[in-house]
Amino acid sequence: MKQSLSLNLKQKLLMTPKLQQSINILQLSAHELGELIEKEYMENPTLEMDSSSEHELEPTSDFERTMDFLEYLNKDDEKPEPMANDDDYKVKEFTRSNQTLEEYLSEQVDFTFNDKQEIKIAHYIIGLLDAAGYLRTSLAEISSLLNTDEEIIKNVLVKIQLLEPVGIGARDLPECLAIQAKKINVYNGIIKDIIDKYLTKVADGKIKEIAILENTEPIKVQEAIDIIRSFNPKPGASFGKENLEYIVPDVVVKDINGKLEVIINDTNVPKLRVNSLCYKRDMLDANSKKYIEQHVNSAIWLIKSIEQRRITLLKVVNEIVKQQEMVFYKGLSYMKPLLMKTIAENIGVHESTVSRTVANKYMEMPYGIIALKKFFAASVNKQNGEEQIIADKVKVKIKELIESENKAKPFSDQQLSNILNENGMKISRRTVMKYREQLGLASSSKRKRY
Repeated sequence: MKQSLSLNLKQKLLMTPKLQQSINILQLSAHELGELIEKEYMENPTLEMDSSSEHELEPTSDFERTMDFLEYLNKDDEKPEPMANDDDYKVKEFTRSNQTLEEYLSEQVDFTFNDKQEIKIAHYIIGLLDAAGYLRTSLAEISSLLNTDEEIIKNVLVKIQLLEPVGIGARDLPECLAIQAKKINVYNGIIKDIIDKYLTKVADGKIKEIAILENTEPIKVQEAIDIIRSFNPKPGASFGKENLEYIVPDVVVKDINGKLEVIINDTNVPKLRVNSLCYKRDMLDANSKKYIEQHVNSAIWLIKSIEQRRITLLKVVNEIVKQQEMVFYKGLSYMKPLLMKTIAENIGVHESTVSRTVANKYMEMPYGIIALKKFFAASVNKQNGEEQIIADKVKVKIKELIESENKAKPFSDQQLSNILNENGMKISRRTVMKYREQLGLASSSKRKRY
């Protein structure tokens, strides 16, 4: 056995902390980037907020060169870059109550009950309600736990069920709906019968069967169901969520004088510069210089990474607009198949860069706010030489057909498939059914109106 030494050369990409930071910054949304900047600002004493324009930066290991870069970085003789004004975009806001259901009801209890024992029981019952606002514990069990007469427990529960939101404290769905029907004085006749006896048949769309059993007309049943469907089956579900959640568009696309313009929304991204105190070279000893140098390099790398994110985002979105131009003029139904690979090749970056760039980001366009990744829609395979189409486009068409159908004679999945095929969309009945269910649309039997 002969031993020998050999020398091999090979290339290897090292993922340095700074490179990891750049990659992470690339895939952050504007809101997340703003939070990161706030964090870095608090931790790096060489950073300060600034509204000056971007500059080309390079990290340096030499203090004197670093100071030269600082002078270049902090120049104010260039024009500020264009920025989207606050009024130039809309923020899509999803509101959720920060107050819990228990807190909301407890406030009402203090004004509704006078008896100390009833107040104690009411607070106990409220603590037992589930996330939807239902009481799943039996009155007998509560009576045993509190060592109190069950009739007293029941009387307290009746009062709780009069609190807001309407329907709270119910023990099952029929009782929840009944409470809400009583509130508007419609818990009688066919509405009462449907709530008490036929909710399962309503879910199955058996309107004719209910009409026969109640010896009435299907249209009367339909009208009653419409009222019942206006009630809230989970009155407590809107409480106890997180604070306001915002979707802020990272980019805004506008038609300006007949040309689509892409504007990067920098509203939530504070501008950064290196603190001017770093210029005081003569006042620093060797250790201080080293400390400042490290933090200055980190600051410069952060600023450069943020600017690189901005440039890459602008390139990617401009190419998306170029590829999907008809979407911005005529609507989402004109979306065509598009691969991230295509965008990457056209702007000269890796496909993974495009993927990270569109992650967690949104665009405001004339038709509302849309996730950037939505522009890379899945395609349906070509058949018989027909032009390739995308799943989202088919879904839009299915929704349009169902919304415009004759409600007395709604389209079956097979009829929808036939219509789509006639319009050049080769889609099977099973695919129509799958897309319809994904859209949350009921079957034809359940959509039928009388």
